[in-house]
Amino acid sequence: MSTPYPFTAVVGQDDLRLALLLNAVSPRVGGVLVRGEKGTAKSTAVRALAALMPETEVVPGCRFSCDPAAPDPSCPDGPHESRPGVRRPTALVELPVGASEDRLVGALDIERALAEGVKAFEPGLLADAHRGILYVDEVNLLNDHLVDLLLDAAAMGASYVEREGVSVRHAARFLLVGTMNPEEGELRPQLLDRFGLTVEVKASREPEQRVEVVRRRLAYDDAPEEFAARWAGEEAAVRQRIVEARELLPSVRLGDAALRQIAATCAAFEVDGMRADIVMARTATALAAWAGRTDVLAEDVRQAALLALPHRRRRNPFDAPGLDEDRLDETLEQFGGQDGDGDGAGNDDGDGDGDGPGPDGGPGGQPEPDGGPPGDGDAAARPGSDGAGEPQARPGGGAGEQVPARASEPFRTKVLSVPGVGEGAAGRRSRARTERGRTTGAHRPRGALTKLHLAATVRAAAPHQRVRGRSGPGLVIRRDDLRQAVREGHESNLVLFVVDASGSMAARQRMSAVKGAVLSLLLDAYRRRDKVGLVTFRGTAAEVALPPTSSVDVAAARLESLPTGGRTPLAAGLLRAHDVLRVERLRDPARRPLVVVVTDGRATGGPEPVALAGRAARLLAAEGTACVVVDCEAGPVRLGLAGQLADELGGTAVTPAELRADSIAGVVRDVQGAGTRRAA
Repeated sequence: MSTPYPFTAVVGQDDLRLALLLNAVSPRVGGVLVRGEKGTAKSTAVRALAALMPETEVVPGCRFSCDPAAPDPSCPDGPHESRPGVRRPTALVELPVGASEDRLVGALDIERALAEGVKAFEPGLLADAHRGILYVDEVNLLNDHLVDLLLDAAAMGASYVEREGVSVRHAARFLLVGTMNPEEGELRPQLLDRFGLTVEVKASREPEQRVEVVRRRLAYDDAPEEFAARWAGEEAAVRQRIVEARELLPSVRLGDAALRQIAATCAAFEVDGMRADIVMARTATALAAWAGRTDVLAEDVRQAALLALPHRRRRNPFDAPGLDEDRLDETLEQFGGQDGDGDGAGNDDGDGDGDGPGPDGGPGGQPEPDGGPPGDGDAAARPGSDGAGEPQARPGGGAGEQVPARASEPFRTKVLSVPGVGEGAAGRRSRARTERGRTTGAHRPRGALTKLHLAATVRAAAPHQRVRGRSGPGLVIRRDDLRQAVREGHESNLVLFVVDASGSMAARQRMSAVKGAVLSLLLDAYRRRDKVGLVTFRGTAAEVALPPTSSVDVAAARLESLPTGGRTPLAAGLLRAHDVLRVERLRDPARRPLVVVVTDGRATGGPEPVALAGRAARLLAAEGTACVVVDCEAGPVRLGLAGQLADELGGTAVTPAELRADSIAGVVRDVQGAGTRRAA
């Protein structure tokens, strides 16, 4: 086994180390989500924590790591006899992004359960992680249903496995740590809320600190054991401090003044639900125990807020997590009155009873808005706007180039889906054969049986009962009788936006509305777990403004800064989209694409631009690519060029107004109908 990098040797990253240690002291805090750029010691710190943790005492031979002092009465390996336990290092279990549901929660042997009536259970990673650390790298790339199972087990402290009426329960209490790079996509707000604490990490910009990081890493790589030995004293001291803080934790008192500060802070920052209040209370208590105190102070509440609240204020995918520390300090000061018995939580100059006006009515007036999606606010205040939404010329820009227009207010869009039935990653857009969903049929299992189709299995076994000598009420089941259920759910897709940024779009003051429509589709892609990409064309060429990614945040930022002007090389835009899709098919052949072309249909520049655009469109159509054209043509005289382009693509054309969920019906039917026409 390789020597882990010492936890105490990690340079900087104070918030990350503190959040991990607080969860080591009190796992009920709810785990840590570590957000940050690549190469910032996220994984190193998590793996180092496991080596730092005190040893765990377990029942000998128990696959579920039961505590000898209080074994789980429902343990599948129980009941356990009273006997001495064995000590072992704290388990660190890593959940790979591509793990299956059975690998996570465990699996029942359905064949033995039906044929022999035996609950043969193979434990999963949740059982392995009990009383240890469960680490999920790139948690934002994990399938949503796996994240749900993971967080449910973390919240309940138990895992339930049910297959066709046969169920198994076992304890699953662990320290949950997830790491993610926000550039690769965000977690849903509902899932963010389930993590107790979150920290943002980034590489230091101080040369001396960076030098020390490199120096220590090189020393560790050259001689891991010698490097770890140099830090053994610090490691032992922190390990002992964790043990002492755990012992002190039950004695820590959370007074009324601290509770008022916690409640007032959560209310002031408009945090949904009550989970934030509970997490802050547990975190503040753990902070006091870590400091060796039995009373929670205002400084503990402040630090708990900085760790527990930023990610809970994210209301849509374009909101950046964060906390206004000045506003936090004002709230803590305003509600910092002492308890009746003077436990010391808060400031002496507070109002004393906590009944004064809240932050909305106190000094400073109304709280600052949380910051909605791009496009919120008065158009007159937007940079690059003359107050009426007309983009102004960029100083020093090229001929006809405009200052990027701000997107208009986003709206809820209709569902655009890819025709047919796919087999891509689970999502919420197009029909697909998936592990979860409604049952549509059955077939013989090609490997291990995971989803039993009970009726089909009974039908397969019934004709052979006399030959097999059946004498009792039960069926005689053989391996060949088992049938795997075929299920249909929904998949995520690659939504590739091909956006016309030429002068013909800007001249008609439409780019703000166009960006608003694309932003609305990006929001829809976020909700449906799609990957997104952005191709733009203007002037003489097209460019990939954003390669396919799971981060709609980055796509929205690129869209917001998109300049306009020049001619309309429509063919170049379609050909560039074709190249992007060709590469993506090699990377992820199961993910089906949906191309959304946003244009007025005009094609200018170069020889025969209209004919070239038609040939490029037919190239996409020949490969069966599902396409939608958002027709941005405006004015009293309409040429219908976008509609002609949609016909060449074998897709459908809709106006931005028709994209709205509350407008005319039939967009989905039209898209699917277009796909049917192509197939025919």
